[in-house]
Amino acid sequence: MNIKREQVFVWSGKIRIFHWINVIAILLLIVIGVVILNGKLFGVSTDGKILLKTIHVIVGYVFATNLIFRLIIAFMGKTYEKWGKMLPFNKGFTEELIEFTQQKRLTYKGHNPAGKLMVLALLSFMSVQMISGLVIAGTDIYYPPFGNYFIQSIAIDKDNLAVIKPYSKENIDEASYQAMRDFRKPFITAHVYSFYCLLFLIPLHIIGVIVAERRERSAIVSAMFNGYKYLPKDEPTDH
Repeated sequence: MNIKREQVFVWSGKIRIFHWINVIAILLLIVIGVVILNGKLFGVSTDGKILLKTIHVIVGYVFATNLIFRLIIAFMGKTYEKWGKMLPFNKGFTEELIEFTQQKRLTYKGHNPAGKLMVLALLSFMSVQMISGLVIAGTDIYYPPFGNYFIQSIAIDKDNLAVIKPYSKENIDEASYQAMRDFRKPFITAHVYSFYCLLFLIPLHIIGVIVAERRERSAIVSAMFNGYKYLPKDEPTDH
């Protein structure tokens, strides 16, 4: 049966730019993170580890800036940029989810109910990664926004902060340094476990997109490049 479809604009340029920067940044962070976690296995030297962590942090800044940008436009944006269109908190979502599982409606202009749940999970764990990563960057290689605060907290001579470098004990008070390391432990735990959760969710997200494409046939993948979905003319969609 041939279904007449029309081209409908859904994803704005801001959403698409966010999506692909996010994809690239996360892939780079995963690769670098795996090497850092397995530094001994790969024979990474101390200098090499510092370099990898520096690159990881720089890419992390791109990731964090991009994520903050997405969170801001969720408040200030239009239509499918907004919270109500991307998260499973809209009025009637439970009924929408039941309808989706029963396949009573096959097309969605924005995210389908499963997609909204996935967006919530991904944004939650990405936010944990961002916050914990910024703290770890400040306590590990003393990078902004918290690096200067931690350097001052562990320094013996507050007037000679420039000599404090990653993996160096020069001008460092051992008790203060240990207190800093204890403070960062829960952030490392959160960072590692949210990393594992993302490793699970990302393939699940890709599988979900493939399944949704086969079910809805609305050009979901190409829509994230050009912004347009192809939706049935005579079937109701979410507005």
